[in-house]
Amino acid sequence: MIHVQGLTKDYGQRRAVSNLNFEIQKGEIVGFLGPNGAGKTTTMRILTGYMPPSSGTAELGGFDVIENPLEVRRMVGYMPETVPLYNDMTVFDYLMYMAKIRRVEDPEDRIDDVLEMVSMEDRSNGYIGKLSKGMRQRIGLAQAILHRPEVLILDEPTIGLDPGQIIEVRSLIRDIGKEHTVLLSTHILSEAQQLCNRVMIINKGQLVAEDSTERLQTRLTGAQRVLLRIRGDVSEAVPLVASTPGVTSVITKDMETLEFETQPGEDARANVARSVIHAGLDLLELSNITMSLEDIFLQLTRDDVLPETSAESPDTVLAEEAR
Repeated sequence: MIHVQGLTKDYGQRRAVSNLNFEIQKGEIVGFLGPNGAGKTTTMRILTGYMPPSSGTAELGGFDVIENPLEVRRMVGYMPETVPLYNDMTVFDYLMYMAKIRRVEDPEDRIDDVLEMVSMEDRSNGYIGKLSKGMRQRIGLAQAILHRPEVLILDEPTIGLDPGQIIEVRSLIRDIGKEHTVLLSTHILSEAQQLCNRVMIINKGQLVAEDSTERLQTRLTGAQRVLLRIRGDVSEAVPLVASTPGVTSVITKDMETLEFETQPGEDARANVARSVIHAGLDLLELSNITMSLEDIFLQLTRDDVLPETSAESPDTVLAEEAR
């Protein structure tokens, strides 16, 4: 659905986006993450046809953003970080205005449909200037899906919302994602973890990671980290765990809890459990310790992490660390 190859954008002497390569399949919700100034918004503007690249190609549904800009805009719904709404228009009038620009068939019926989708049908005749921030974001989503686009590109869709509004908008995006391909830029990492099938992390204009959060964790750590908790003094379990094949290190956390690491590709949990139970200890917990998306993000956007040279392999997801 979205195919990007060698995408580069320069602003004078500054390179905002450098040699981006990625693909997004139909029906995916993909998170686009990066520090401020990393190149996220620039990339999104190129994909929506609002800005040309300096070099490289971007295709949506087989249409090139430079050679076929009108076709691209017909199939894309774009919600920028600040939605251009008109405060002195009613919700219905604004959407009718957008429907005419988009040449939507049966606009009144379609407006009724999208207002129902975003739970704003009772605000149809209300003035936009009197709406809350959360309601304005919903109208922004409504205009983005009004013309039945195949691709949705959302730039910080929950920014400035209160917790209740965030939950509502996330639920709406999740529902919309069932029928659309969605590229979602957000600085709220837990949001990407909850909504997205996978994430792309960009830093200084270059792609440093692209995968599901689970696979990123595995590739970053290499090893499996496991928490073990027993009833009583955990020191009795330390030599049992340390002597289990595949276990490389053991750290005592408190009186009842320890953590251990295994060699890459090894799963020692079953053997550890058998050893602990055979020794007569009460095993209360044995669970994997996972990296949060925040941990992954911070590790991949450090200054000493080099972006991958994805021209060789668009599916490669991890940067090599500078040594």
